[in-house]
Amino acid sequence: MKLIEGFDSNYRYILVAARRARQLQAGAPPVIETISRKPCRIAQDEIKAGKVKWIVPELPKLATEAAGESAGKFAEDA
Repeated sequence: MKLIEGFDSNYRYILVAARRARQLQAGAPPVIETISRKPCRIAQDEIKAGKVKWIVPELPKLATEAAGESAGKFAEDA
């Protein structure tokens, strides 16, 4: 399956589109002109037009260190 431009995975694209569709259902106005009336399609059209911005939050430093320590501990036990 082909990746959507600007996304690192199709799963992330679905998450972004679903979150934007929920915003539209809650009353947020569309940021583009479209003939669609369905929130999911409007969200997809907005993403395709480059009007929806998203970021991947970084894990806190302590969480990444803890994950690294536990991974090393499991490797030592094996």
